Amino acid sequence: MSEAVEAAPASRTTSQYDLTRTISKYLDLHMMFPLLDFVEMSNIYPADQVAQARLDLLDGTNMSDYAMEIYKSLNNTDEDPPDMVERRAEVFARMSTLKDEAGILTEVFADKAVVEEASLTQVDPASFTQQQLSVEKLIKEQNFTWKGIKGELGLEDSALEAYYANAKFQSDCGDYVTAAAALKSYCDITQTPGVPGSGPNGMSALWGRLACEILVANWDGALTLLRELKSCIEFTNAPPLEQLQQRSWLLHWSLFVFFNHANGRDELVTLFFEEPFMQAIQTNCPWLLRYLVTAIILTKAGAGGGKYVMRDLMRVLEHEKHAYTDPVTEFLEGLQMSFDFDGAQARLVECERVLLSDFFLCNCADEFMEAARHFIFETYCRIHHKIDIGMLADKMGMEMEAAEKWIVDLIRGSKLDAKIDSRDNNVIMGGTFPSVYQQLMGKTKDLTVRSYTLVNMLKQLATDTANGVTPDPANYSGRGGGDWGSGRGRGRGRGGGGRSGGRGGDRGSGGGRGSSGGGDRGYQSRGGGRNSSRGGDW
Repeated sequence: MSEAVEAAPASRTTSQYDLTRTISKYLDLHMMFPLLDFVEMSNIYPADQVAQARLDLLDGTNMSDYAMEIYKSLNNTDEDPPDMVERRAEVFARMSTLKDEAGILTEVFADKAVVEEASLTQVDPASFTQQQLSVEKLIKEQNFTWKGIKGELGLEDSALEAYYANAKFQSDCGDYVTAAAALKSYCDITQTPGVPGSGPNGMSALWGRLACEILVANWDGALTLLRELKSCIEFTNAPPLEQLQQRSWLLHWSLFVFFNHANGRDELVTLFFEEPFMQAIQTNCPWLLRYLVTAIILTKAGAGGGKYVMRDLMRVLEHEKHAYTDPVTEFLEGLQMSFDFDGAQARLVECERVLLSDFFLCNCADEFMEAARHFIFETYCRIHHKIDIGMLADKMGMEMEAAEKWIVDLIRGSKLDAKIDSRDNNVIMGGTFPSVYQQLMGKTKDLTVRSYTLVNMLKQLATDTANGVTPDPANYSGRGGGDWGSGRGRGRGRGGGGRSGGRGGDRGSGGGRGSSGGGDRGYQSRGGGRNSSRGGDW
């Protein structure tokens, strides 16, 4: 992002906790434009500095029309800069060339659509062209793959390469609907069935499709692609450093999906707590803990049966507070580890400001505040026997009558063993002691795992002894069994088992905008590749 934005004066309520520049290194270039729009509307930075940041991002891309528009607005002129006019002409020339080169395969996919529609409407195949008949044959033989198309129609590999290049260029020019459809068609004929990311440019095409789906706000499609990319990263033979970098990219891209999809918050908690992705967070991007804490509070994932989730999160927050902290993480850490209710209430005010100035969290700020108050109350109730409603109302900043009604609703919803003494204005908490059965289950919960691990160790020891191998205590330490208490395993420290390096989503350097006439200027019309300073091409 522009140094102008970086140098803007910071305030505790806005830019001090703004992560726009921090996460920009892990986002597709065009994903930055919605974030800059939000930053400008939120008045986090001066408008002219945000405009300059946009122009800096556009430098060297294919978005010539948009770049000229920003330039004229920033410099208060109606004159088109000569270098941008020349660049625009180059973009249109390149667009025309790619369209012609990809025309053969584009016609094949168009014929496929015609044949499939005809099969539904029972159109007479006699009206088909020769190429459509060939396509129909491939479909019936379930051989509509690049190998089948190339053999049936006599095409060269250069036709496939041109089709991919044109799809990428369309995305770079802002026509994301067309680009997403073209990339899907490309993947359909090049991937091995059931193995996403296989085939030439397989991973790059998946990253491109995900970017397009995010930028047109197709959250269902984006979530599906997110899962496919996760699977590809896990089973790829890429070096560990590259895998870590790709996980880091996926975590950042997932924020767009998880905070817009109906089931996204639960998915976020699940993904972020998977060991390889938690290692990526601790090694590369601890600031993502803000989003994990927010999702846990919103979904109440740390309550009831999710106590292990909360315990693991507290361990991570404690370990990473030297690397990253903000009011959101401090709120949960102070409440759960120090039981500092006054401090938590003070932090909650700051949390609201932080969330309202965060692109991904601004829409859930009110919901977070309500859930956080519930969380404070539930935590307070679990460590106190008698609670004065007046004192609680003061802490919550509520009127006595409203506080009493709120507490009644909360007790019902949380299924707390409590009752209200209206005469003394107190909440009386009941005893919540686990039954003997629950205690027994808790004690023996991991007995099977421990026994299985112990038996395997003894077998290994017996085998080594029989083979004359000198026993090494490290081989029988039970590392493979993980952390029996949490069931999640050890080694989450910074760099512990982490992987780094490589590239995340390989997207292209450009991204034309009005150049292709394929997109408007809203959130859904920008996006494509990042420039070369962000890690290379699609």
